[in-house]
Amino acid sequence: MLRQYVCQLGQKLVRKRPLEPIAESESPAAHLNTLDLVGFGVASTLGASVYIVAGAVAKYIAGPATIISLLVAALSCVMCGLCYAELRAQVPCSGSVYLYSYATMGQLWAFIIGWNLILYLVIGTASLSKVWSITFDSLIGNHISQALEETFSPYMPSFLATFPDFVALALLLVMIGVMLLGSYASPLIIKVFTGINIFVPIFTIISGFIKGDLHNWQLTEQDYRLNTSRSSDIYSLGPLGSGGFVPFGFDGILQGAALCFYSFVGFDGIVMKGREARNPQRSIILSMVISIFIGFLAYSGVSASITLMVPYYQIHPFSPLPQAFLHVGWDPARYIMAVVFLCALYTGHLLGTIFYMSQLICAMAKDGLLFRGLAQIHARTGTPVMAIMSSVNLAAIMALLLDLRHMVEHMSTGMIFGNTLATFSVLVLRYQPDLNEKAEEEVEMEPEVEEHPLDSAAEASISRILKSLWFPASTIPIQKSGQIVYGCASLLVLLLIILSLILAQWPRHVFSGDPVLTTVAMLLLLLITGVTVIIWRQPQDTSPLMFRAPALPVLPLVSIFVNVYLMMLMTSRTWTQFGIWNAIGFVIYFGYGIRHSLKENNEEQPPASTSQT
Repeated sequence: MLRQYVCQLGQKLVRKRPLEPIAESESPAAHLNTLDLVGFGVASTLGASVYIVAGAVAKYIAGPATIISLLVAALSCVMCGLCYAELRAQVPCSGSVYLYSYATMGQLWAFIIGWNLILYLVIGTASLSKVWSITFDSLIGNHISQALEETFSPYMPSFLATFPDFVALALLLVMIGVMLLGSYASPLIIKVFTGINIFVPIFTIISGFIKGDLHNWQLTEQDYRLNTSRSSDIYSLGPLGSGGFVPFGFDGILQGAALCFYSFVGFDGIVMKGREARNPQRSIILSMVISIFIGFLAYSGVSASITLMVPYYQIHPFSPLPQAFLHVGWDPARYIMAVVFLCALYTGHLLGTIFYMSQLICAMAKDGLLFRGLAQIHARTGTPVMAIMSSVNLAAIMALLLDLRHMVEHMSTGMIFGNTLATFSVLVLRYQPDLNEKAEEEVEMEPEVEEHPLDSAAEASISRILKSLWFPASTIPIQKSGQIVYGCASLLVLLLIILSLILAQWPRHVFSGDPVLTTVAMLLLLLITGVTVIIWRQPQDTSPLMFRAPALPVLPLVSIFVNVYLMMLMTSRTWTQFGIWNAIGFVIYFGYGIRHSLKENNEEQPPASTSQT
């Protein structure tokens, strides 16, 4: 009875969403070249993250070496993006990584990815509103923040912000009304502010060359003492570290990379348009690398300019550009940049983030994984009313009470975690057989077991398994080879987590030759190498796809390692709150979603074939 229940539960967890292939007449025409895809990628990548991430990372975590942090984050995003493109190619309709995971890996996997994507979008909405509030306040002389801090600071707990941000709260409440009315930014407005997003980095980089001072990359303790006596900003001076270009060491660079990951998440813009490319296999790789490289040049140029114009410990963490121009005496540029940013943030980022978030929640609710009431659509405007109200209200509470730096950590953690799961999916799916090949494989394996005597059956079985690890019985994926890869990939993730934890917590002990930790790290590397070779020996699926990620299994494994290591650098507070969020998600899924999603499937609702979130 127990075994039957466990089997039924397992079937429910891995049940996949049926999807119909797109009819030939509905398939988009292949008319985009590499340059077109680069345009989509740059438009998706360049955005508000330069305002949210650059200042805080430079001031508290990496200093001028934020440039190197951005490079590490960009390389990690390239690897994730290539894997994400193959996952996208597995599904015959457009949508988000949630839909792709549901169609390929199953229900539980899709819920975990969707739930963490909601975390990223909710906190992203709260962060954008908070940055808008801080920038608006800086334009009027920080009067709002000073008054609120004087009034509320003594009563705020240490785990919350120093004062409640009522401006951010009011902005999001207004956004609820705007979204419920069905007001979205027109394509022309989006194009205008995409142009602005390109103009802002260029102007900032030119300004850095004109007003920058290389001495700000060589700061000493004496400089810090002089600036301490002059500082009057509401945001106190940041730490000095050891001074120079890398004031917080290699650890600071990697911690900065974990937060900078958020800056390059726009690669999905290329993947979404990949089906319309004339040569997807070539164009997707080239355009993704080029667009992320352009994003890296823009972000690193802005970071370099800011740290050249302002000592890194004096940078305003959440409104770096306007305050940098104020610091060098360019008041008109400060006001222009602030106003442009406020408009671009509202039109180009907040509206888009809230729209995508509400569509994702609505899709999960329609699938029954979240409460079905969240899928309610307004009859006149066609907007998902409950999805907008619930998600934006949650974001408003976060913006009101939480500190922006902690929100950015949560946002990056949710995004990195979701991309890691998607990368793991690609690694496993490449080695899985077609459904019609499983029965054939089962018939093949049966006679051998019966020919052995009873006392040597177990020995023969073990021998066959060990032999199949190195010498697969088939040149195409079969059920056994797929199970071997799934088990080996899961073991690799566990080994990579342990290795990342050791390297993140005790890096100096490992590299200085500590006998215990160095031995453990070397053993882990040997095990990882051996298990990787076992996966490499297994046959891959050769079915034609629009795009295939190169260098499997090495590429996804390196991507998973980098992502896991970056997540290990997050604070214990971030991990605690991230765990609480996922615990709430599992309660919703096992208490509600698993039953109601199956009810929908049993009613044999038609499979999705159109564009979905």
